[in-house]
Amino acid sequence: MPRAVQYVQLVERFGERARRYWFDVVVVLLALAGVLELVLRRDAEDAPDTTLWFCIPAMVAAVLTLLARRRYPFGAPAAFWLLGASISFVDGRLVPFMAGVYLAGMAAAFLLGSLRDTVLARVGLVVVLGCSATIIYNIPDHQPGELLFIPLLFGIAWLAGFALHTRVEQVDAAEARAAQAERERESAARIAVAEERARIARELHDIVAHAVSVMVLQVGAVRHKLPHELDEDADALRGVEQTGRAALAEMRRLLGAMRSDGDDLELAPQPGLDGLQSLVSEVERAGLPVQLHVEGEHVQLPRAIDLSAYRIVQEGLTNALKHAHASRADVTVRYGPGDVRLEVRDDGGGGPKGNGQGYGLVGVRERVKIYGGEMTAGPADGGGFVLSARLPLEDDRP
Repeated sequence: MPRAVQYVQLVERFGERARRYWFDVVVVLLALAGVLELVLRRDAEDAPDTTLWFCIPAMVAAVLTLLARRRYPFGAPAAFWLLGASISFVDGRLVPFMAGVYLAGMAAAFLLGSLRDTVLARVGLVVVLGCSATIIYNIPDHQPGELLFIPLLFGIAWLAGFALHTRVEQVDAAEARAAQAERERESAARIAVAEERARIARELHDIVAHAVSVMVLQVGAVRHKLPHELDEDADALRGVEQTGRAALAEMRRLLGAMRSDGDDLELAPQPGLDGLQSLVSEVERAGLPVQLHVEGEHVQLPRAIDLSAYRIVQEGLTNALKHAHASRADVTVRYGPGDVRLEVRDDGGGGPKGNGQGYGLVGVRERVKIYGGEMTAGPADGGGFVLSARLPLEDDRP
């Protein structure tokens, strides 16, 4: 492994451990600082009255309880305060003598305030205020104002932890809602894709069934016209006819399985680009003026592509009418040598949900993908929304 990679991994591991154990390191340093302070300032005027054999173990035991905060989120900081109050009954000067113990007390109060369990956090506040007042009261020469002021400082540290905990809870709740909304969007998108594929399959069934029916009828007509000396050919055509009829029966059975109970049987002919003028008239009657532009030499499209092209334009106009709040729309159909290009442009405020990711557009994308085409949808230059699609007349996918 290259040295540079090893160095990067080492730095990452060090950074991860530093983020995890920095508080523990600070607690140990506070304990060591307390030991040094007890030893070096033993002759100070406000030094503890008891011997170092009591002071050092008592102080270290109280501070190091904070190392157990991960396993005992409430017990460890609460134990610090209870031990501090108990020590103050033995030597009232020991706990307030060391600045490191004061900082550890602030940290313990903060930890109690940041507990996830609100009830325990409030119990922790009682512990902090009660124990800090007890420690101050046990100082031989304490001032009356200290009984209020110093517990108030530790109460502020508790309040900071409580506020941070509330903020973290709000962030976690927002992240959970966002994740749930994302899962719901993905689920709805999958359902929309499945429904659109079923709809496309039903439409293609009508097209294919019509073509197969014509083929079966033509084969039957040819078979009946054959002379008797071509009986073998007639038998072969009879087999083709029977296979075609069996295929039609299977297609009808499959269509029945795909059709929902609430779906109405579509008896009208499937529309195509020739019916765009009627579609435009319907949209205009609904209140949206539409201009239809046809460019290039009109060619006869394959029936399935013709139907899909119509559906794409229909979806674009539906979006402009229902979601974009547009005042006008333009539909352009361009016939090329090997494809047909469609564009629906409006002057509204955007597509579904304002981002071009509506479930109707999911269906358009599925239709375009079936024929190896291309599709884009999004805000147009100068305002409005544009849906464009290209359908190759022959699948040009590699």
